[in-house]
Amino acid sequence: METIHVNLGERSYDIHIEKGILDRAGAYIKAVCPRAKRLAVVTDDNVDPLYSERVTASMEAAGFYTGVFTAPAGESTKCVTQLSALWEAFMHFGLTRTDAVVALGGGVVGDLAGFAAATILRGVDFIQIPTTLLAQVDSSVGGKVAIDLAHGKNLAGCFYQPKLVLIDPETLNTLSDRIFNDGMAEVIKYGCIANKGLFNFLLAHPSREQVMERIEYVLTTCCDLKREAVEADEQDRGMRMLLNFGHTVGHAYEKMGNYETWTHGQGVATGMCMAARMGVAMGVTPAKGVVEFLEGLLEKFGLPTRIELGETPEEREDNWETVEKTIGLDKKSTGEDIHFILLDTLGAAHAHKMSRDEVLNRLAALYGR
Repeated sequence: METIHVNLGERSYDIHIEKGILDRAGAYIKAVCPRAKRLAVVTDDNVDPLYSERVTASMEAAGFYTGVFTAPAGESTKCVTQLSALWEAFMHFGLTRTDAVVALGGGVVGDLAGFAAATILRGVDFIQIPTTLLAQVDSSVGGKVAIDLAHGKNLAGCFYQPKLVLIDPETLNTLSDRIFNDGMAEVIKYGCIANKGLFNFLLAHPSREQVMERIEYVLTTCCDLKREAVEADEQDRGMRMLLNFGHTVGHAYEKMGNYETWTHGQGVATGMCMAARMGVAMGVTPAKGVVEFLEGLLEKFGLPTRIELGETPEEREDNWETVEKTIGLDKKSTGEDIHFILLDTLGAAHAHKMSRDEVLNRLAALYGR
């Protein structure tokens, strides 16, 4: 088993990575939530039939009373309606301030359940059991919990650290290639911004099968990079911003497709390519090799490197208007500026302060507008 300790003083917690840990979840939770009697397990209708019974059996063996609360799978679940439904369900379940909420699923479940835990009864303990690659390497660590608004992703939320993160790599075996590759976009992101060794490893292992042969290395490396960023900048105002490489434009693509056409990973993959091309155009990112290596690696995992605005002039104008509005609401904005993440080279990046108009103008140039 690999254990990573996230040192945040009173909010510190461990990330445990081990095959089969789902069957021991109850004992681990008992150790960090000794006063809890009830565990509210939040999951979705894809994960529920796969893992809920195993996880709750482990919890009940450890002496907990459990309830499973199942939401529809998909980004649209991260909304006020589902949040309110969880609050009411928790109260009906009899949740108290000494009990805990457990997120069992991917990033959507983690964000929704975490925000519900942060706000019900002014905050109850929260445990992450991520079951997708994206959630295991990124969203389950760091305490960002949020829901979406009509204006864009993650616009209502807070930082609320979990008490524990339990990662079972075997859950990745039940993912479709599309969802597995969705998480690979975040893995590749870590290699781009902070660890050239990881990027080179992926170049040498360019398939799902090869990555799964060394999955503990991949998960541990990514979680440790996230730990380092969170410890240095818990509130996402400095170093942690680097983790948003590709996300400023990527979130716009997700919104452009109404969160149905493009997954988060697909949006981020294309957003990283656009940021790399933008960096080259600005003379910040080396022109030789960076874009080509990045695009080649993304393509190996079935991820897009460019998303067109549309086939007709009307579609292109409508979608460009969505991009403009979404980037204007970017959560990395301060005043009129956006901290746009650019690559210095493969394995290193920095936050480049740019006006919203400059970001849009440079993006427009890449589209020949």
